Amino acid sequence: MTKIVVAVKYVPDATANRSFNADNTVDRDGVDGLLSELDEYAVEQALQIIEAGEGEVTVLTVGPDDAADAIRKALQMGADAGVHVKDDAIHGSDAFATSLVLAEAIKKLDYDLLFFGMTSTDGGMGVVPTLVAERLGVPAVTFASEVTVDGDTVKIRRDGDVAAQTVEATGKVVVSVTDQTGEARYPSFKGIMAAKKKEVQEWSLADLGLDAASVGLDNAWSKVESFEPRPARTAGEIVTDEGDGGTKLAEFLASKKFV
Repeated sequence: MTKIVVAVKYVPDATANRSFNADNTVDRDGVDGLLSELDEYAVEQALQIIEAGEGEVTVLTVGPDDAADAIRKALQMGADAGVHVKDDAIHGSDAFATSLVLAEAIKKLDYDLLFFGMTSTDGGMGVVPTLVAERLGVPAVTFASEVTVDGDTVKIRRDGDVAAQTVEATGKVVVSVTDQTGEARYPSFKGIMAAKKKEVQEWSLADLGLDAASVGLDNAWSKVESFEPRPARTAGEIVTDEGDGGTKLAEFLASKKFV
C-alpha cells in the first residue's frame, strides 16, 4: 500500500480584487479563496498512482480557518483524509517557516511519497517542496511533467525548452509536479457527498511541538516591505497599414526593445 501526502495551499482567487492589511500581508478576509490550481495537479497525480495500485492519499495544508476549503476540494476529488494546521501565530509566515510547519506535520504522518504543486499561484516562489525535503532529509525530484511509480522507485520527466530530462529516486521522496502532468479531475456528485464523511484533523503549533517564535511575520526572513496598485491599463497603439505597415510595426517593436 502506497501512502501519499499531498501538501496544498489555500490561495486568494486571482480573478478577484485583492487588498493588503496594514502589515502588508494579503487581506484574506476580503477576498474569496480556493485550492491553488497548481496543487490540483499534485492531487490528481497522487490519485492516479493510488488508483493504479492501492493506497491512500492525505492532503495537508497550513492556513487560517478558510483553508479548510482547500482540503475539502481535494477530498471531493478523491483524497482519503485531510490535516489542517492552523494557529494564529502562523499569520505572515514566509516560505521558510511554512516549510518548517509542513515538515513537522509530515513527521506525524505515515507516508511513502510527498507531492506538491510546482509553486503556489499567489507567492510563486516554488521553494517550499525542496525546503521540506531538506528538513526531512529526503530527496526531491521537482518540476515533473510525468510521474511513474514502480515499487519504491519514482521516475519523473522534466520537459525543458530543448530537451527532456528523466530523474529517478527511491524511498521516501518529495515530488513537485507541473501543469503538464494532465488535467485535474472535477469532483463528481458522488465525490462531493463522500467528502462530507472523510476525516479532517486539526493541529496547532503545540501539537507539532513548535514554538510561536519560529513562525509568523515577526520572525520571517522575507516579507513585503511596501506595495502599490498596478497602473491601470492604457489603450493600445494601433498601427494603420498605409503600405508601410511592416515598417511601422518594426519601428514600434524596436521602440519597446522587443527586436
